[in-house]
Amino acid sequence: MSQAKAEGASVRGACAALEVMLRDHEAVRLMEICGTHTVSLFRTGLRSLLPAKIKLISGPGCPVCVTPSSYIDHACALALRPQTVVCTYGDMVRVPGSGDSLAHSRAKGGQVMVVYSAMDALALARENPGLEVVFLAVGFETSAPATALTLLQAQRQGVGNFSVLLGHKVVVPALRALLGLGRSGIDAFICPGHVSVIIGLEAYGEIVRDFGRSCVVAGFEPRSMVEAITRLVQAVLRGEAVLENAYGVAVRAEGNRRALAVLEQVFVPATVGWRALGSIPESGLALAESYADFDAMRRFALPVIADVEAPGCRCGEVIQGLIEPPACPRFGRPCTPGTPIGPCMVSSEGTCAAWYKYGVAHGADGAGR
Repeated sequence: MSQAKAEGASVRGACAALEVMLRDHEAVRLMEICGTHTVSLFRTGLRSLLPAKIKLISGPGCPVCVTPSSYIDHACALALRPQTVVCTYGDMVRVPGSGDSLAHSRAKGGQVMVVYSAMDALALARENPGLEVVFLAVGFETSAPATALTLLQAQRQGVGNFSVLLGHKVVVPALRALLGLGRSGIDAFICPGHVSVIIGLEAYGEIVRDFGRSCVVAGFEPRSMVEAITRLVQAVLRGEAVLENAYGVAVRAEGNRRALAVLEQVFVPATVGWRALGSIPESGLALAESYADFDAMRRFALPVIADVEAPGCRCGEVIQGLIEPPACPRFGRPCTPGTPIGPCMVSSEGTCAAWYKYGVAHGADGAGR
């Protein structure tokens, strides 16, 4: 038997064991925090193999989806500013603000450039001293170290026409906020593999300690995900809260100390706004004072503006795990990946986009789980 077939048989066997395990028990509600897990659960077919009593809830782990409309509005305003280029990852281009998206700003003559990294944006600034180059620094602890290293280099090289519009967010405070709302009935968390490479397993200890919810880190292949799900179900059925790692090949208890050190050098914790969740204390990153000259909000004196949601869009409830995408009246009619109304349909890691691609468009079994 080939390795792939053996792994497939192992995953199917684990799912069958979960079916037996839950035969005489109520449903278990597990939140996969990460958008990559949401997509992988659909793409690999694992979601359709799991017992119906395992209710999977998508969480606020898609950075594009939790970026508030005010951030997009600021980015659009900068793109239309003379002699200014906004550099961004591709997923951000079509995310709607309160009105326009960056795609609309570009159509109006604004300068928007898709880049693969913050270093690409810094290189553009270095090569074009007559332009102001603004990098949209969006993402969780996975991408924040790259932004920090870019800022270190910008300062060392004295690149004065480079700045960042900060939108980095921190995962654990968002989980605390979700549990504090007490509305989504989460029994346990499947924790994100790539974020955990940076912050480490121990970062989730406060969720286990303070809220009595199990946290297990998982990779993105079916075997790792089903292992994490099995451990979580076993803990819930025992009435215990555990902190465990099903992605030991990449994640350490203490995380990546070098990455954490550079984050601490460049950033300080900040209260920031999340789409649907509002302002959460210490859930984002602000620049330390020695790097404040690179802050686009300060450099261009951008005003504080209110966040606005599209009428009828229920992305906020999807992000909180309160509803599944088909419950939104705009899902698939007219909100699709080609004509997105909310951010959850824009991002490749967005819950609505995953449901549309794998659940609705292809009629995937288990799409309601």
